Amino acid sequence: MNKRTILFILAAVFLTTFCFSQTAKVDAWEQKINKERQPPEKVMDAIGLKAGMTIGEIGCGRGRYTVHLAKRVGNNGKVYASDIDNKALDYLRERCKLNNIKNIKIILGKEDDALLPENKLDMAVMVWVYHMIPNPVPLLKNLKKSLKPGATLVILDPPDSEINTEMKEMGIKMDPKYPTIKSRIEHGAKQAGFKMVKVLTFLPKDGIYILKIK
Repeated sequence: MNKRTILFILAAVFLTTFCFSQTAKVDAWEQKINKERQPPEKVMDAIGLKAGMTIGEIGCGRGRYTVHLAKRVGNNGKVYASDIDNKALDYLRERCKLNNIKNIKIILGKEDDALLPENKLDMAVMVWVYHMIPNPVPLLKNLKKSLKPGATLVILDPPDSEINTEMKEMGIKMDPKYPTIKSRIEHGAKQAGFKMVKVLTFLPKDGIYILKIK
């Protein structure tokens, strides 16, 4: 075995170990958040997510919630998972392969359009996403065409104290006319043709906001 081969093997072992370590860290963080803040089963029960539904997830990221949505809707349902970060979607693709998940369709979306299929969705879901969107109105307007009549949009976001700290660290000034996440969602929803019909507050910190098309 020559020196080059040995170096190649060592590099491969290092890369595999590093990737495994990084994946383990992500998995531990996800498990902690899902257990302590956003238990997927309780959330899905509360929002009425059932087997056989077609779901659109906007800002799915690496799929922390996507995989739970897919499990709930089952083989007769489907999850369209959209994000603007292709690296995060690559992680989700590998996740689906490793876990043999076949009812998730991954979509590289745009900032103002998740590019979800028209008139297909029984429900759209955004988990820890809405408060990060500078101008959510165009995104919501484009989302409307993907929702079936009577479909719901579910927005799950952190409390105002956490959002305000996050925005301050990022140097983003909040509009004083809409000081709370609830008021900002209501304002954006109204402009886009949605209305807030319910707010669920059973989670330890986060709020769940249920919207429908007017």
